[in-house]
Amino acid sequence: MNNIGAQVTTAATELVQMAGLEPEQILVVGCSTSEVLGAMIGTGGSEEVAQEILKALLSVTQSRRIFLAVQCCEHLNRALVVEREMVKLYRELEPVSVKPVAKAGGSLAAQAMNGFTQPVVVESIRAHAGLDIGETLIGMHLKPVAVPVRLSLRHIGHARLNAARTRPKLIGGERACYM
Repeated sequence: MNNIGAQVTTAATELVQMAGLEPEQILVVGCSTSEVLGAMIGTGGSEEVAQEILKALLSVTQSRRIFLAVQCCEHLNRALVVEREMVKLYRELEPVSVKPVAKAGGSLAAQAMNGFTQPVVVESIRAHAGLDIGETLIGMHLKPVAVPVRLSLRHIGHARLNAARTRPKLIGGERACYM
């Protein structure tokens, strides 16, 4: 279990640094604890594993004042658990009425409901970077131009790990100058 927490800490720290995340930007995380344990997604979730993963994610994000958004599973249409403070800052976010639990929302989302200070569930976001642990398909919650980030780790436990950052759109054609 300690190894999983250490892996998540390493992956999240690398992504935050490589993406250049700043305070009050959003990191979205989707996670299948089943996949982390070596089972097929949705078949063997673990609240203990979710607790360890959430603890690691919060240690990385809170110390940098980065907002963490935890994606629910497809049974809740991949809604997200976020802090109420984030909803106040990002006014376009639309809260929804649902409480994720392990069997409908996923173990990590359920843990976020218990571990966040003031949890709120929103339907969608446009995050600045994301971690996908176990191929949970977080792309729908990233800003429009997502760029893959290659981390030193390719797995968390047994689950495949993918990461992305976002960048502004490049517009203007061949004569445009970019920063």
